[in-house]
Amino acid sequence: MAAECLDGKLLAQQIKDDLKAQATALFEETGERIRLVNILVGQDRGASFYARSQRRAAEEIGIDYQLLELKESVSEMDVMSRVFDLNADPAVHGILIHKPLPAHIQDQILSNCVGIEKDIEGMNAANIGNILLGKSRVIPCTAAAVMEHLRAADVTLRGAEVVVVGASEIVGKPLSLLLVRQFATVTVCHIGTAEAGKLAHHVGQADVVVVAVGKPGLITGAMIKEGAVVIDVGINKVGEKIVGDVEFDSASARASRITPVPGGVGPLTVVMLMRNALEAFRIQKGLA
Repeated sequence: MAAECLDGKLLAQQIKDDLKAQATALFEETGERIRLVNILVGQDRGASFYARSQRRAAEEIGIDYQLLELKESVSEMDVMSRVFDLNADPAVHGILIHKPLPAHIQDQILSNCVGIEKDIEGMNAANIGNILLGKSRVIPCTAAAVMEHLRAADVTLRGAEVVVVGASEIVGKPLSLLLVRQFATVTVCHIGTAEAGKLAHHVGQADVVVVAVGKPGLITGAMIKEGAVVIDVGINKVGEKIVGDVEFDSASARASRITPVPGGVGPLTVVMLMRNALEAFRIQKGLA
């Protein structure tokens, strides 16, 4: 039997509807609209597309959205100065910095400049540390999107064998911590696992597989345990098609549930960013 396809678009819309109601209630309570600013350095077609999707989601929910576009030649110090100005502006409640940045600007240094309470990407080192301590209210949006898919699909994580393929700072590492908090038994696979020839072994033991590498077809259906849940975070362009890191057709024949690419994790990522913006607003206003 083919796997159930987890519809990220439908779930994203349901969450947006809820966030819109929350944003309206917050406006009625405080008299302020939530405002976020996205800093985009340089011209990038993909970045512009993502910014448009952010704006659409923000407007639908009732969040003011500003795109601050800077030239690619801007210095790291100048970008930092812009971030500090936004930190000091009480009318700005959320700050995000579009990645990737030009080579002369260091990602983590800039992320650490964003005020902890306005860091809606959850990438300030202090917020990453709070995930480890189980105290974070704002978490990286792609990791949050994966957790939301698992929650909505009613996947039992306590005691489950979960394999996360990919150990990036924005997905794999924070996601593994979130899964441990749910008492899953988590294995993180990475390039070292593949070099040792052990990737298929680990994936084959998993009740839940999450793949976030950026390599099309890395995980084949033959690797998947019968009845496993597969969450594919990868987005890759192959010819004219957008595909994930998992061979969808072969994996669907063995998995019980699977996310498609596109239409799975992607639509939820922007919505999780907006959810973080609401949470940041509550933190700044001292609201529960």
